[in-house]
Amino acid sequence: MKVYKKGFIGIGAFVAAGSLLVGCSASDNGGNSGNEAVGEITVWVDADRAAVLKDAAADFESDTGVKVTLVQKDFGEVRDQFVQQVPEGEGPDIAVGAHDWLGTLVTNGVVAPIALGDAADDFQKVAIDAWSYDGNIYGVPYSIENIALLRNTALAPEAPATYDAMIAAGQAAGTEYPFLVGLDPNASDPYHLYPFQTSFGAPVFGINEDGSYNPSDLQIGNAGGDAFATWLAAQGAAGVLNTNISGDLARENFVAGKSPFFLTGPWNVPAAVDAGLDIAVDAIPSAGGQDAQPFAGVQGFFLSAKSENVVAATNFLINYIGSAEVQTALYEIGGRAPALTESFEAAVASDPIVGAFGEVGANAVPMPSVPAMGKVWEFWGVTEVAIINGQGDPAQLWQKMAADIQAAIG
Repeated sequence: MKVYKKGFIGIGAFVAAGSLLVGCSASDNGGNSGNEAVGEITVWVDADRAAVLKDAAADFESDTGVKVTLVQKDFGEVRDQFVQQVPEGEGPDIAVGAHDWLGTLVTNGVVAPIALGDAADDFQKVAIDAWSYDGNIYGVPYSIENIALLRNTALAPEAPATYDAMIAAGQAAGTEYPFLVGLDPNASDPYHLYPFQTSFGAPVFGINEDGSYNPSDLQIGNAGGDAFATWLAAQGAAGVLNTNISGDLARENFVAGKSPFFLTGPWNVPAAVDAGLDIAVDAIPSAGGQDAQPFAGVQGFFLSAKSENVVAATNFLINYIGSAEVQTALYEIGGRAPALTESFEAAVASDPIVGAFGEVGANAVPMPSVPAMGKVWEFWGVTEVAIINGQGDPAQLWQKMAADIQAAIG
């Protein structure tokens, strides 16, 4: 792979980006804070993406003379190690990660904003929104992941318009389950059930004018939340939602033809295809009358606030990792929809499954990255389990959850 840069960000704007970053980071370190791209940079990358970045790094070194050292890390350990090492003057210049780490990274002062300028318009909006925090963009996104409705077309020829229509079609198919979604017996799965919750008008947080989440405006306990809780209890009583059907069991039953519908992500598509199923990917049907919006998870690469070579790191980050060649290569090894629109459209043209997930993802909302989200997870899933299993009045259980979250957030 050769990276053919398309001038994502002109040199003038690039220098401006470097200068902007200097003001908040590298100038404090005595490193290369000027406009020269010299020396070397270090990038933390996981095993799946290392091969792609190896090629991009070789191109970067050839073009600029700046050496790129790739350090392979376990993806799940990157955030905590980054937070621990950067304040000590260690850690990389750039690291791979997930957008919902941003709250932790920003509040610990270890990540620097990036001036993408007009180039931000070249990415899917949900991807840029996800990597934005307090009005700044903190990463170059490369992939978008969300759930959608998988449909076995042999059992259900048409996409359902509503949740009730889906259940009716599932029952008409005569299969063991009208609909499948994997749940945990102790923690349910708020991530998978969230689109149904949003269809009742009960998001977790309110939204600021700039589109970011407002953790001071907890919305989960509004009237829509009560309606969702009542609906959740009804689905549990009817046996449609079952906390004994894990994600693995849901996949096994769908692949075995025991249900026409499966709410899941692209990670379960290969099993269905390998089983010979003819599948379609549909929008998630609304249960409450409003849009059923799933969470979007967006992965990307971000810049250390203590980078000693900001100009070179920013150049590699924006003009190489953000190039169509690298974004497409990252898609080809990971199978997740690209964040760069040019690469996304190319992927859609070659793979309708990716395109269909992408269409559903266009209506998704970023997973909140604010630190308060940790308190939400603590109470959310256990409450859903109690409601689905009929362990109390659903609205009262939901309101207690909202009160507990509010008290924990403060």
